[in-house]
Amino acid sequence: MRLADGRYRKLRKLSDVPGEAHELTFSCYRRLKMFNRDRTRCWLIQALGAARRRHDFELWAYVIMPEHVHVLLYPKRDEYDTGAIRQSVKQPVGRKALNWLKSNSPAWLAELRKVSANGRVRHHFWQPGGGYDRSVIKVETAWATVDYIHHNPVRRGLVEQPIDWAWSSARWYEGEAEVVLAMDGIPPRPPC
Repeated sequence: MRLADGRYRKLRKLSDVPGEAHELTFSCYRRLKMFNRDRTRCWLIQALGAARRRHDFELWAYVIMPEHVHVLLYPKRDEYDTGAIRQSVKQPVGRKALNWLKSNSPAWLAELRKVSANGRVRHHFWQPGGGYDRSVIKVETAWATVDYIHHNPVRRGLVEQPIDWAWSSARWYEGEAEVVLAMDGIPPRPPC
C-alpha cells in the first residue's frame, strides 16, 4: 500500500487458524534500544506471562533484544485473536515504560514524541503497526524458528553462545535451572 508521503507499507495478512503457531516480532519506536535495562525487560516478561494465562497459549520461544522482541507461541484454543495476544503483550510494557519515563526521565520522552497532522502529540514505545506475524505450520519450521530466535544475540555479537543471553528461552532449552521465564515445550524434533 502506498502512503501519502510516497513510502510503501507492507500489508499484513493475519491468520488465526487452529493448529498454527505464530512467530511474532515487535520493534521499539525508531528502533531505539528501549530494552537495554533489566527493568524494561522484566516488564516484558511479566506481560508475556500474563498474556499466556489470559489467552491460553503455549510459549515456545522468545528473545528480548535491545530494540526488538521475537516470540514463538502456540494458541491452545480453537478460536483466538493474534492481534489481541499481541496487544496484551505490548500495551502494558509501553504504558509502564512511558509512565516511568514521565516520572524519572522526562527529557528522554522527546525521542519517543510524534506530532500528528492535527497537532496531537503522542509518545510511542513501540513502532506503530502490528509488527511481524508469521504462521508456523510444520514442526521443522517451528524448530528452525526457535534456533533463529535463540541465535539473534549471537548474530548481533552480544554473546558467543545463545545460552549466554539471559533474556531468551535458550537457557530453558539447555536445561538450565535458573531461567527468567519457563517455556511450555514444543513438539518433538523431527528425526532427520
